[in-house]
Amino acid sequence: MPSTDRALRALAALFSVAILLVPAMWNRFPLLQWDTGGYLARWYEGTLVISRAAPYGLMLTVTSALAFWPLLIVQAALTVWIFALILRTHGFGQNLGDRPLLLVGIVTTLSVFTTLPWLTSILLTDIFCGLGVLALYMLLMRSELLTRCERIALIALIAVAASTHNATMAVLMALVAAAALIHCIDRARLPRAAVLQGIAALALGAVMVLGGNYIVAKRVAWTPGGFALSFGHMLQDGIINKYLDAHCPQAHLKLCTVKDQLPRDADVWFWGSKVFDGLGRFAGLDKEMEVVALGALREYPGLQAEAALAATWHQLIDVRTGEGVLGWLFHTQGIIKRYTPDIAPAMNAARQQTTGISFAAINELHYPLALIAMALLPVFVLLAWRRKIPADLGELATVCILALAANAFVCGALSNPHDRYGARMVWLAAFATGLAVVRLYERYVAALPQPEARDILPA
Repeated sequence: MPSTDRALRALAALFSVAILLVPAMWNRFPLLQWDTGGYLARWYEGTLVISRAAPYGLMLTVTSALAFWPLLIVQAALTVWIFALILRTHGFGQNLGDRPLLLVGIVTTLSVFTTLPWLTSILLTDIFCGLGVLALYMLLMRSELLTRCERIALIALIAVAASTHNATMAVLMALVAAAALIHCIDRARLPRAAVLQGIAALALGAVMVLGGNYIVAKRVAWTPGGFALSFGHMLQDGIINKYLDAHCPQAHLKLCTVKDQLPRDADVWFWGSKVFDGLGRFAGLDKEMEVVALGALREYPGLQAEAALAATWHQLIDVRTGEGVLGWLFHTQGIIKRYTPDIAPAMNAARQQTTGISFAAINELHYPLALIAMALLPVFVLLAWRRKIPADLGELATVCILALAANAFVCGALSNPHDRYGARMVWLAAFATGLAVVRLYERYVAALPQPEARDILPA
């Protein structure tokens, strides 16, 4: 019954999208965070700002007339689509019509026990990091089970995800590099064509970054970041102060004049320091921060390695839900009032702005479950190796481990650990765990003694 199957698929997909948008619907407005205003302002101000990708800012601008709801719907719909593809290509049904409740069940479970719906309901790039990882996994490891249109769509999604944030681009590049290494070792497991598709997707993402920045700032440039973020991390670890003490005043740096006033907190330095503002912020200090960061990297490799290892570990376990989703976000609220005043009343009436949102109780559930899900990933890799679960689920768990490690290093060691950076990825561990548990349950049921026909037939 093809028409019935289509109806079941549509209902399952629509219901799943609605579940992922429950936090925003409950809030009566898309959720906001400290960084949201920085993205939205890009088109209106025509400037490039550190870690505020112009492509995502343009998405916000295009959907602002409808209070950004179309963007949230796209974020949720892409999540459901990726889940559906993974279920199909991992043997959980040829399409959603075969097992529509499985998709709804997985989305519902993740929405209750993980941070996922808070990512699809917020105006931030974070959901695209996890989606980019899953899309790249599908393109690299399950490409032969996809249609041509699906492969093209996955390439486009990876490109968009990579263009939304430098850290997401770096994580996806690390995964593609790992895939290229595996291809060199075992070409049968990872064909050259699959690796080339991953490279092409990232190249397209780079084009989107440059194109989006040109549309906004009328110049070909990469999204600012890089050395400035590394400088902030070294500042927090005390390495910058050590370098300046050794080289000032001979180095003739502007930072030498204020070296004893530098805060030991990267966030305070970039977003709340009068010293940083007085020296011209990023425009005035970008080159100098790069010089100092590179110099400190050369002169203190031991300290750098120690700090990087500690930061990576902290980032790996900093995965709490809701960081920065506050009631008072003067910058973001001010940007919306200034550039999109028509939707300001709806923003002001939202629960986030009126009563606030507390994540304390949520994290009593989410945080320990997130740590457990991460700890289970190596177990599922081992079970797959021992053929207790299908090998493809072991591959998915392996990719999640690599992605979580890459994200922890990029966001922790190269920037600064934050719960937000960990939360944007940790739901992948819960997703992989859920699929493995379903498979283990199915095998358990199949192994149970089956009643013989005479035992179930009436006498």
